[in-house]
Amino acid sequence: MPHVDLKFITRNLTEIQQNAISDDIIAVLKKHFGSSDDSVSIKLNEIPADDWKSAVYEPIIKPDLDVLIKKPGYKLD
Repeated sequence: MPHVDLKFITRNLTEIQQNAISDDIIAVLKKHFGSSDDSVSIKLNEIPADDWKSAVYEPIIKPDLDVLIKKPGYKLD
């Protein structure tokens, strides 16, 4: 039962765009995990650019840099 909590800088996505992202994420989870539509939950979190460092980078990304399977190409020190 995968749950995806996606954080990204605010883009003011429309409902159509949000649904397209959801459909694409579900397709990947179905392919690689054998998940069903009913087993997946997704949360889209729009974070203002000015808050990225304090809300996402420092508490979530930076402490786990050594175990991330894809590291960011930036550092916010």
